[in-house]
This record gives sequence, structure tokens and C-alpha cells, in this order.
Amino acid sequence: MPLKKTKHLVFSSYLSLLCLLLFLVVTSVFVAVSLGAVTIDIGDTYGVILRKLGFPIASQSIAKPLEAIIWNMRVPRVLLGLVVGAGLSMSGSVMQSTVNNPIAEPYILGISAGATFGATLAIILGLKAVVGLGAFVGAILATVLVLIIASMQGRVTTSGLILSGTVVNALFIAFANFIISIGATADSVMTIKFWTMGSLTGTSWSDLMLPAVVVGLAFLFFSTQYRVFNAMMMGDEAALTLGIPLKLYWYLYIAIVAIITAVLVASCGIIGFVGLITPHIARSIVGTNYRKLFPVATLLGSLFVVWADVLARILVKNAELPIGIFTALVGAPFFIYIVTKNRRKVV
Repeated sequence: MPLKKTKHLVFSSYLSLLCLLLFLVVTSVFVAVSLGAVTIDIGDTYGVILRKLGFPIASQSIAKPLEAIIWNMRVPRVLLGLVVGAGLSMSGSVMQSTVNNPIAEPYILGISAGATFGATLAIILGLKAVVGLGAFVGAILATVLVLIIASMQGRVTTSGLILSGTVVNALFIAFANFIISIGATADSVMTIKFWTMGSLTGTSWSDLMLPAVVVGLAFLFFSTQYRVFNAMMMGDEAALTLGIPLKLYWYLYIAIVAIITAVLVASCGIIGFVGLITPHIARSIVGTNYRKLFPVATLLGSLFVVWADVLARILVKNAELPIGIFTALVGAPFFIYIVTKNRRKVV
């Protein structure tokens, strides 16, 4: 009886945590939509959003331009921030389990460098309408190259994957810098610089659809895989003893993570450290069981990106900073802490 009671209390506290995080996410949406170059009364934000969603809210005297700013510009931007944060965080959680390494994150596959190369090439060629497509193709190409190099010795290992990712990152960054040095104008250099540090500027409803669908479907799938993730965290031998076909799941998970990350990078540029630090924060709160860790990490990732974007919009008057500046300011010290704490497992 005491054991059952303890389990019930633990489960209740976990549900309370999820409810708290969901409340913070919803609250953050309304607050984040209200903040920016033009500060909007949160009551107006609340009224516009609920009316647009079909709730019977009494009509308020809100100017049409203000309503357009709320619904057509800020709401899609904040929602994309939620999606990007969730996608990067869940991808980081999956990678840390798949390769059983605490410093693993989505960009370990060379995705960021490949996307940078693809986007840079599109910008330099004046094809700004297909920058996202260029980034996506570059990201997938880099991922495939990393896997090919990592598997040259037969069996893919964690250290082989990390080293291959490092090599491919350096290669694609070198290509991107070469293109910039021979063909970039001052305007294109600024565009490339802003894009490579991540931004949600100019997000529309159409920009939100593909990332939301991809991240949503991936979340539903990965939420059912917690037993495999837990087994992978125990090591290859333990997982094989439990009858888990590691190679199949390994390639499946990496392929899905590559697609998620490529889609997100194509939609908003490169936002670093989200997939690295939020799974660790979730792990410190709910432990290592992926049944609990995965939803918590996903919600924390959403909150992290939304508030980083808020800071990017309001910190400097009449200017907007890249989101990556703020995620790096938090993530870099955290990365040092992780490496120091897990010296024996980072390689």
C-alpha cells in the first residue's frame, strides 16, 4: 500500500508539472504576442486571438491595422517559435539517447553547416525566394555525407558520428565562406549573417504549416518510443539483450531527426543550443525515464525559443537581434558544465 501511494504521488506531481508547463506555454503566447516594437495591451491580444478562434468574445474597438499586426504577424511568429523550440528539443532528446552521449544534439549531423551552405548559395545567386529550399537540400546532403563517412569502418559508432559531423561541418562552412568571399555584396552578407544566427522575422501562417505538421507527427511517433530510448541509454549490449534491433531504430531515428531539423532550419535559420540544453534541464527535473522526460523537454524547448525571440525583439529599441545570440549566451556556459560533468561520456 505505501508503495502504491508513493507511485500515485509521483504520478500526480508529474501531471502537475505538465499542467504548469502547459499553462506557462499558453500564457507565454499571449504575453509574447503583446511585446515588440509596438507594445500591445494584453487584453487586446486576448480578445483578438479568442475572436479569431471563434469564441464569443464581445467586440472591442481595436483598429484594423493593430488587429492585423496581432493575428497576421505576431501570432504566427510566436507559434513558429513554439514549434521550432519543441522540434529542436525533441530532436536533441532523441539524439542523446540514440548515440548515448550527453553532448549530442540535432546539429551533430552536419545539418547546420549544410543548411548554411545551401542558404548562402541561394542568397548569393539572388534566389531569395528559395533560400529555405536551399537550406533544406544542403542540410539533407550534409546528413547523408556524415552517415556515409561514419559507416566507412562498417559499424557506426558514437565517436565516429561526432568526428564525421565535425569534418562535414568544417567542409560545408569552408564552402560557404568561399562563396561569400567571391560573390557576396554588403546586403547579402548581412542577410546571411542574420539567417545563420536564427530569426523568426516575417513569419506568416503559410510558413507555419509545414514545420507544425512535421514536428507534430514526429512528437506523436517519438512519444511511443520511450522504451527503446530507455534501453538505448543503458548501452548497446543491454538493448540487444532486450531484443531491440538497434541498427534499425538507430537509422530510423536519425533520419526523422534529420528531416525535422532540416525543415526547422529552412524555416527560421540556425538556432543553436536548444536541442542540447533543454533535454538536460528536463532530465534534472523528472529523471532519465523518457516517458516523462520527452514531453517535459519538448515544452521547455518551446518556452526557451519563445522567450529568446521576445528578448530579440525588445532588447534594442527600433532594432531586432538574431535569436541565436540569446540561446548561445545561455547555451555556451551550460555546454561547458555538461562537458565538465560528463567527461568520460562526451567522446
